[in-house]
Amino acid sequence: MALRTVPPATVGARPRRSRGVRNPARWAHVPLGLTALVLLFPFYWTVVMATNTNADFYRRPPEVVPGTHLLDNVSSVLTSLNFFGSMANTFIVAASVTVLVLFFDSMAAFAFAKYEFPGKRFLFALMMLFFMLPAQLSTVPQFITMSELGWVGTLQALIVPAAANAFGIFWMRQYIASAIPDEILDAATVDGCGFFRQYLLVVLPVIRPGLAFLGIYTFVAAWNDYVWPLIVLVNPDMLTLQVALSQLNTTRGTDYAVVMAGALMAIVPLVVVFLLFSKQFVADSVKGAVR
Repeated sequence: MALRTVPPATVGARPRRSRGVRNPARWAHVPLGLTALVLLFPFYWTVVMATNTNADFYRRPPEVVPGTHLLDNVSSVLTSLNFFGSMANTFIVAASVTVLVLFFDSMAAFAFAKYEFPGKRFLFALMMLFFMLPAQLSTVPQFITMSELGWVGTLQALIVPAAANAFGIFWMRQYIASAIPDEILDAATVDGCGFFRQYLLVVLPVIRPGLAFLGIYTFVAAWNDYVWPLIVLVNPDMLTLQVALSQLNTTRGTDYAVVMAGALMAIVPLVVVFLLFSKQFVADSVKGAVR
């Protein structure tokens, strides 16, 4: 009985693909692209309205392409408001709040995640209860406290109450609990590291991606805060950007093109901060994966 030999495969030959098999990963970008378009449309519409006139806002059908009146609208914003002064106040508040939140929340989260102390579970449950309560419930007692301290109308009234928050503690507690093994802390304790040295030398290098996300979230929230600054800031020279932009709505009417131009100018620093921190976030995530 003769044996049939199978000829060897040709070197470099491309493997056959079944005609009925399709690559599903190729279509995964379609819903992602559609979602990105939906999310980016409000920003595009802001650009369109900021570059047109107020009459174009009421035109039917509306304008869908950018116009040529951006400089005129920006000039109206700058002449109507102390825009750069308000932006400086907003940046001071947002940067100060972000630094304080990153420091206090990460330290508290480290204690909750890796240390045992009396009342730990009760304090964590109480913190989560405060996290679920609406922020508006604390407006009146917080204003009374600021009035007693003499901080009404100052930036301290915006920075100090926001120096720590329950969301940041909860987020960093979950991150630290999963990212830092107990064995590393035990080894640091054997080497003589106390709480602060463990936090600085062991915890901080590992949790930088989590801090990057919390920093972006906190900075954007502080930058866009409107209700509490509107209540507590009574000095026109100390207004934040969102409160100052609300003054563009006058009793004689609202020029929506000018309002949109001011909103567009207020978005630019947020985009810059996001691009800077997002690169750090991705780089630290990849570095942590390699480790």
